[in-house]
Amino acid sequence: MLIDDAALAVTAAEAGAAVILKRYGTRVQQFAKAPGDFATEADLEAEQAILEVLRTARPDDAIVGEESGRSGITTNGREWLVDPLCGTLNFAAHTMLASVNVALRTNTSTPAAASADPFAAEVFWTDGERAWLRRDGKDTRLRPDPATNLVDLNLDPPFTNAPAFRTAGLLVEKRFTDRFKPRVISSTLAVAWVAAGRRAAYITDGRLGDSVHFAAGTALCQAAGCVVTNLDGGPLHAGREGLLIAADEETHAALLQMTRS
Repeated sequence: MLIDDAALAVTAAEAGAAVILKRYGTRVQQFAKAPGDFATEADLEAEQAILEVLRTARPDDAIVGEESGRSGITTNGREWLVDPLCGTLNFAAHTMLASVNVALRTNTSTPAAASADPFAAEVFWTDGERAWLRRDGKDTRLRPDPATNLVDLNLDPPFTNAPAFRTAGLLVEKRFTDRFKPRVISSTLAVAWVAAGRRAAYITDGRLGDSVHFAAGTALCQAAGCVVTNLDGGPLHAGREGLLIAADEETHAALLQMTRS
């Protein structure tokens, strides 16, 4: 029986999450990628588990893995983006804040995506039209809500809009601190949390057009009805780049004023 793309994204993300959960708290070898950045054996094993699921079900699709790069040559315009462990530094420090991200990108859209939290046993997923949370085998609709006033900030480089804008500057911006409460979990799990109403917004700098980290979370938020733009309020992956996701228009407008000035 042919599995649909959304179900496949969930299955693949769950396969990666099972590896992460199993390896959590164990001794894992680290492999340097760049100054201050590394992958672990868990990243590699989780990515392999995900790739096996995708290659078995969709042998004609291309795959882009964070650790293994691009594999497969496709003429059908379908490409899977795989981030096997978003929050590697958290994981290595025995901190349970991480996600496993899988997204299908076509020529025009992201029709399927999943972001799995290995430690909460939750999977946030979308079929490109609506977004859901799967817990204990049950699906509930994701509904954005700004009520928490919690805004997650990604403080990691690159800072492509510096010196005009740095995300860290919001921490000392009175307009921001008077209204919002900053959070920094250093994982794109927080992007899914905006779709789920656990965060009012998420902000990051950087060029994200081909990012395996953000594809799944962005698709979730768009399907859930969040406001998703670049840091200028324009289309993603254009102009000023970066990412501003908010639960509603009012929150987005308030934060857009701060990112612009």
